Amino acid sequence: MSGSGELPPTRHIVWDWNGTLLADNEAVVTSVNAVCAAYGAEPVDLAGWRAVFGRPLRGAYERVLGRELDQRDWRAIDRIYHDTYRRLLHTCELAADAPHALREWRERGGSQSLLSMFFHDELVPLVERFGVGPVFGRIDGLRDSDIGGSKAAFLDAHLRSLELEPTETAVIGDVVDDAHAAEEVGARCVLVSTGVMSREALENTGSPVADSLREAVARLTAAAVL
Repeated sequence: MSGSGELPPTRHIVWDWNGTLLADNEAVVTSVNAVCAAYGAEPVDLAGWRAVFGRPLRGAYERVLGRELDQRDWRAIDRIYHDTYRRLLHTCELAADAPHALREWRERGGSQSLLSMFFHDELVPLVERFGVGPVFGRIDGLRDSDIGGSKAAFLDAHLRSLELEPTETAVIGDVVDDAHAAEEVGARCVLVSTGVMSREALENTGSPVADSLREAVARLTAAAVL
């Protein structure tokens, strides 16, 4: 594990979904490569996508495709990516230790919720399909067209809906934007190295980096006052 010292007490976890609780890296890379094929670019592997991934997402695709993208390109990329990703969703599973991590935090007495940048109307039934919906006090996905934007505003609204103080909250996610969003609203963050960003990029945020969900929860549990 990497990062600065132990975290202050945490009462609530806001979980990310894609790449964090949902092990979907293979589906993500396949979907990105569908975009590459459509634009005549060379395919990438997970390491290659990790090397360029960031927000805004348009910049990541410009680096992969080697060209500037206009709004019409972006709409096409979004359609190609999500059409492919949806076809592959049935192949995705929860992260191996996700049920254990969720249960451990609940048994500790902590509350938890889910905030994802995946589409809300598709997220909710997917979460229910895996049987983990009841552990979350609230589930929020993307409800507007701000695809690929920052998560900070969504996190702020999520916490307000739950009437939670950010200082009592920690975000567990797999990308730099999770750390930036948490910092912007005044929450804490533990990042996991299981998703679509390089460990180096995660460590550069200054947030602790764990190699599993249970490790991330253990970092919070060690300091929790519930």
